[in-house]
Amino acid sequence: MSRDKGRYTVIGFRVERAGPLALLQDAGRFGVRRLGVTQGGPADLHGWAWANRLAGNPWGAAALEVTFGGLTLVAERDLTLAVAGADLGATLDGEPLPLWQRITCKEGQRLVFAAPANGLRAYLAVAGGFVAEPVLGSVACVVREGLGGFDGRGSRLAEGDRLTVGEPRGIDGPTEAPEALRPDYRAPARLALLPGAQISDFTAQSLFQAFNSAWRVDDRADRMGVRLTGPRLQCRIASLVSEGIGLGAVQVPPDGQPIALLNDRQTIGGYPRLGALTPLAASRLAQCLPGQEVRLVASSGEQALGELRRFHAALAR
Repeated sequence: MSRDKGRYTVIGFRVERAGPLALLQDAGRFGVRRLGVTQGGPADLHGWAWANRLAGNPWGAAALEVTFGGLTLVAERDLTLAVAGADLGATLDGEPLPLWQRITCKEGQRLVFAAPANGLRAYLAVAGGFVAEPVLGSVACVVREGLGGFDGRGSRLAEGDRLTVGEPRGIDGPTEAPEALRPDYRAPARLALLPGAQISDFTAQSLFQAFNSAWRVDDRADRMGVRLTGPRLQCRIASLVSEGIGLGAVQVPPDGQPIALLNDRQTIGGYPRLGALTPLAASRLAQCLPGQEVRLVASSGEQALGELRRFHAALAR
């Protein structure tokens, strides 16, 4: 055990098999986009927040984002944890791991994430939170920029890594998430979109197609953004002077196929935009597998704010 700037920490897990992509994510890195540094943080805010809530952690605690599965962890001590988000066929010593609820993992037990069964990204939270040295105010791991994560250099987990956890402080709150708040990620997704400044520059036919067509998630998708394939949208503006890009921005490049930008997006861009997905819509999109159907639904600021308030109210119960 050690004390990291006065904080009690211990080794919680050893990585036996790393899998394709497992990253440490807290709420994200804010106030640094003027430096060209992106946000990071959980691609699925809903799954990440519920994993932490069930583990008894405060908002912003670092959890492990596991994409596609293929990860095996061995507990180095008894731990209280929760897994929310995608069903990646998780097992504990070969037995199915209950999702969306608080459980106990004993020293020596193996936690295995296999492959996607429902959704793409699972979130593992441990009581006390995972601990790492913050970089620019956050431990959020952004591989492209070499920032954050367990080593501070943006590295994805590797075999043999040991994951440090903090001391639990009075675990309370719900022990499982309400059934109604556990999404079926296999269902067609309806993504709320706030119309943007350039929406009137798209042709009338393109606007009709944008909100009345089924879009497919392309296999060109990652934490930076998700390309959608469908009808070719046309805009009267070919390009713009580059401007700031927020979470969920839906850019339309010259090929007419929208790109929804996520947590590891670039900080500026010059393509016209339909608008921006709400934070929870961006989270839902981040759980979609290639080929999955999604639809864009126009939303107002009031609707988006109400959705976010209900999300936080449910967490607080």
